Amino acid sequence: MRKKTLRLIQSDPYLQPFEAAIQGRYDYALRKEQEITGGQKLSDWATGYLYFGLHRTADGWVLREWAPNATAIYLLGDANGWQKDERYRMQPLQNGVWELRLPDNALHKEQLYKLLVEWNGGWGERIPSYAMRVVQDEQSKIFSAQVWDESFAAPKRRSYRGPKQGEPLFIYECHIGMSSEQEKVNSYEEFRRDVLPRIASLGYNCLQIMAIQEHPYYGSFGYHVSNFFAASSRFGTPEELRALIDDAHKRGMAVIMDLVHSHAVKNEREGLGNFDGTPYQYFHDGARREHPAWDSLCFNYEKPEVLHFLLSNCKFWLDVYDFDGFRFDGVTSMIYRSHGLGEDFNGYDSYYSPNADGDAICYLTLANKLIHQVKNHAITIAEEMSGMPGLACPIADGGMGFDYRLAMGIPDFWIKYIKEVKDEDWKAGHIYYEMTNRRQDERTISYAESHDQALVGDKTIIFRLIDADMYWHFEHGHSTYMVDRGIALHKMIRLITASTINGGYLTFMGNEFGHPEWIDFPREGNGWSYKYARRQWSLVDNPNFYFADLNRFDEAMVHLLRQEIHQVHDRIGGHLPWIYKLWDNEGDQVVAYSRGDLVFVFNWNGQKSFSDYGILAPEGKYRVVLNTDAREFAGFGLSDDSVEHFTEHDPLYADPDPASGKVKGWLRLYLPARSAVVLKRE
Repeated sequence: MRKKTLRLIQSDPYLQPFEAAIQGRYDYALRKEQEITGGQKLSDWATGYLYFGLHRTADGWVLREWAPNATAIYLLGDANGWQKDERYRMQPLQNGVWELRLPDNALHKEQLYKLLVEWNGGWGERIPSYAMRVVQDEQSKIFSAQVWDESFAAPKRRSYRGPKQGEPLFIYECHIGMSSEQEKVNSYEEFRRDVLPRIASLGYNCLQIMAIQEHPYYGSFGYHVSNFFAASSRFGTPEELRALIDDAHKRGMAVIMDLVHSHAVKNEREGLGNFDGTPYQYFHDGARREHPAWDSLCFNYEKPEVLHFLLSNCKFWLDVYDFDGFRFDGVTSMIYRSHGLGEDFNGYDSYYSPNADGDAICYLTLANKLIHQVKNHAITIAEEMSGMPGLACPIADGGMGFDYRLAMGIPDFWIKYIKEVKDEDWKAGHIYYEMTNRRQDERTISYAESHDQALVGDKTIIFRLIDADMYWHFEHGHSTYMVDRGIALHKMIRLITASTINGGYLTFMGNEFGHPEWIDFPREGNGWSYKYARRQWSLVDNPNFYFADLNRFDEAMVHLLRQEIHQVHDRIGGHLPWIYKLWDNEGDQVVAYSRGDLVFVFNWNGQKSFSDYGILAPEGKYRVVLNTDAREFAGFGLSDDSVEHFTEHDPLYADPDPASGKVKGWLRLYLPARSAVVLKRE
């Protein structure tokens, strides 16, 4: 009997020629799950962190490690003077697992320890693969595991459930270490006390934290992970991270983290490289072992032990720290043998060629299944740029099960437009198309810029628009044409990006108010300076600078969109309101669209303002609820936003619009140059 065609294929006729490949991926994931779990529930099987690593027991301590090539393993540390001692020798069990049991008084909290792993022909000091606490000595810079009390773990029953299913996400991407104004590494506690209230007041309902997993090099932005189960100690203790997450939950925010399972740091003394004397314990052997662009190691997703390690890692952060989900980093690199390097992905053939890595696709499918078993309200986001269909479709439909995919083409579009297109050539309809061009069966996270655009070697939107004038003309009364233009476009770009979402919107810490500096972590080339690895909150707190106005606009925008889209979302049964294009005049550079009860009108024209500009909109009375040109948002205040607007009936449009089902009339507005206005239909 022929299997029923998966819904992913039913929804896209262009996928039908690849039905065998899509069905094969789906079947392989089911077989792999059965093979590794033996029929056990995936979330019950992926509990390696409860078995491996160091744990306190009723009568002492137990330490377990998987190292199949090892011939002997010893615990070294403060407890035994860092000497090879037979009393601290681990005993082999089965399948490459080693175990050491110690009395209660053998170890104490905050003592440092490592493993001495021996194999035929060599030996090396290693940090346990499941270590939950890893610290760096300030003088020697050497990393060691640290004995810690596991009582910081989350309670098993929690009341917080995050945003409702399908409710739009407004994500604030942040980095704990660089969140201080001072030239230093900030802490979890300082972020919780000083920065978290700012984010909550802006209205964001999801906090995305970068660089949580321990990493030896601070400047890697957390993407060269060494210890996958250890929260970075450079920011504080496990208890302080838990307190930060709990505080965010109390403020109504979900908390997700960047999860790096696409590769691992090459380091051996700190990480998993050559852990038991073999290069292939966790990683591919031969040519596939090293990532050609990232100078890192690539996991072998075919091995059951690697799947157990990574899937257990997913559950660990949800269960122990109470995170609400993950942004999976480097998904494109995972799902293609080429890592996506040099690929153009200009057709469906690209997604189903031998270049696709079926084992990585299987791992991501199982990871999404596991995560949503552990927390049904969990959030998973794929950082993926190739556009592989089904990435953010349900597993049962033939997809990989992500809740969202990052709309990575949108920031690329804005960079290209700002750099290469003259203002008078900006096409309003083309901008609208780029914001809404996506697969309708997959939810995306839209963003104008993230941390990527803030790094040294790149430029933020505000810097591209204003450049050096930011340093000398960003105080009220001292602006230039470049400043006025940049401020206006900064608001308009964010508004059209955020208001056209079909899943969520993201901003990076400080970009919402136009932070004036790039990000440059301490390194040899800058004298190990923290000057550019911080955020200058005093700028936004100073009412004399335009930063405060941009911040006020972001707050108004997020609150408005959350309130209005959320209300319609609840009213129409858990779906975001559809977007209907109302007007597109290329010559005027004006575009308008409706969403729920809101109408958005953008005049991208930098030279012309329009009086009594007519737009066909659903008939009714309208009032202005947001105007980028308002004085409080560093605009010129050229419109009277207290005026109510009524549509004019036109007999030519007496029949309901086929798309929206609503009768349209002429909505006449004053549209200042380079501004946008949002009206609400009453």
